[in-house]
Amino acid sequence: MGLLKDADRDFVTAVSHLAYVNPFLPERIEWERRALGEEHLPFDTVWHARGDPGGENPNEARIVERSAALAEALRERLAGGARATADETELYRDLVFYLLYYRYQERLHTALGGGKRRPDFGFYAEFAADCERFFAPARLRRRFDPAHLFACFFQVRRAFHSTFHSIVGGSMPVARLRAQVWQSIFTHDLRRYQRGLYQRLGDVTTLVTGPSGTGKELVARAIALSRYLPFDPDSRSFGERPEESFFPLNLSALSPTLIESELFGHRRGSFTGAVGDRTGWLEVCPPLGSVFLDEIGEVDASIQVKLLRVLETRSFQRLGDTRERRFRGKVVAATNRDLAREMAAGRFREDLYYRLCADRIETPSLAERVRDSPREISDLVLFLAQRQVGEELAPELTREVVDWIDRRLGRDYPWPGNVRELAQCVSNVLIRREYLPAHRASAEDPRRALAEEILTARLPADEVIGRYCTLVYAETGSYQEAARRLGLDRRTVKARVEPELLARLRPGRP
Repeated sequence: MGLLKDADRDFVTAVSHLAYVNPFLPERIEWERRALGEEHLPFDTVWHARGDPGGENPNEARIVERSAALAEALRERLAGGARATADETELYRDLVFYLLYYRYQERLHTALGGGKRRPDFGFYAEFAADCERFFAPARLRRRFDPAHLFACFFQVRRAFHSTFHSIVGGSMPVARLRAQVWQSIFTHDLRRYQRGLYQRLGDVTTLVTGPSGTGKELVARAIALSRYLPFDPDSRSFGERPEESFFPLNLSALSPTLIESELFGHRRGSFTGAVGDRTGWLEVCPPLGSVFLDEIGEVDASIQVKLLRVLETRSFQRLGDTRERRFRGKVVAATNRDLAREMAAGRFREDLYYRLCADRIETPSLAERVRDSPREISDLVLFLAQRQVGEELAPELTREVVDWIDRRLGRDYPWPGNVRELAQCVSNVLIRREYLPAHRASAEDPRRALAEEILTARLPADEVIGRYCTLVYAETGSYQEAARRLGLDRRTVKARVEPELLARLRPGRP
């Protein structure tokens, strides 16, 4: 008789897939459904900001409870001399992996919030003892190092936390973006990553593309903060802190010389202003750190050549120096430019492009996200409001902003500035109770903006009167004449004039 009874095999097979599935894809729910059958309860198909990653999924708790009972039963059968086929041994291993991850995930999560204080991993001894207890009967001790498994679990916990909290929204475009980030960290095959790819994936460059304001740096940060860190069981610690190993550089904000200095470092006297030696970020970055090159499509040809050499040979020189130095970290680059067009125009090197795009992620526009899920605006506004005014006041501000968007912009507004523009909208409504998009109401032509808003039929009648009174007064310069043209009392016109709009209509005049 085999190790697994027929009644248990389907459940363990489903759990085996759950142990390695991408948690941000709907297939996670499908495997939960297969594990529980008729006991499965309806639950959202993707993790998003409206959910709670801390354990609200009722199916997960049921699967963990059943996994614990079955793992103990199988361990006892193995200890009693039961023979397992190779397939059953693999399924048992995956079942134990799943159980151990969820048994320790809360303590791993708590270690993430240690701040500047060194996290406490004293519970590793208990973890190692559990590994010994479950794996010894199956003769798996030599195949799995508990310290490596612990490091993998901590990486999975960090990756979920970083991806979930960095990329906000409940639409499927955002779910797919999270899933892409997960694959950039672990590839599509977490088993193979765990077996050996964790040592090599830092050599693969990630290129993040997408419109401005769509969160490309957030994607880069999530990847950087989720890299594998080896665990030392003797000191009960990880050698590096991921939050201290992310080095972002906006290339479009610097001159070519300063870019080279920031990236490669320089020797004293190598250019005007180089009064001392400087260590560049490629040199400072530790082996498990990441350098983020934002707006890489903006750099000139000479720097492109040097970056290509870094990616091909992992070596570079400081400005004014001949000594070869090694870059040991990972490169994440981003651009909002169409690099195919830039290459066709001769402004971007093809060889550099093909080095950059070994792994590529594209961030969706806010318009794409809203088309998929109308609630996306409300979710994002709440998230932005919490950052602006705190959790207590955020719901009130969210209602104001969403109401203003519905009345004045409409849910079909294309948001050309993406999430960055939405953040500006939240700030403007908070401070001035209005938001005037740059392309709709530029400071140079507020008259056209007023006409457009009236034509779109979104202005309340009271605001139409106030703005029109202000416009006529700005044209005449006289309350008396404005009142005559409007057929209103002079005092009414004076009371309805809006000072801020008047300042835009009559710049430089009192």
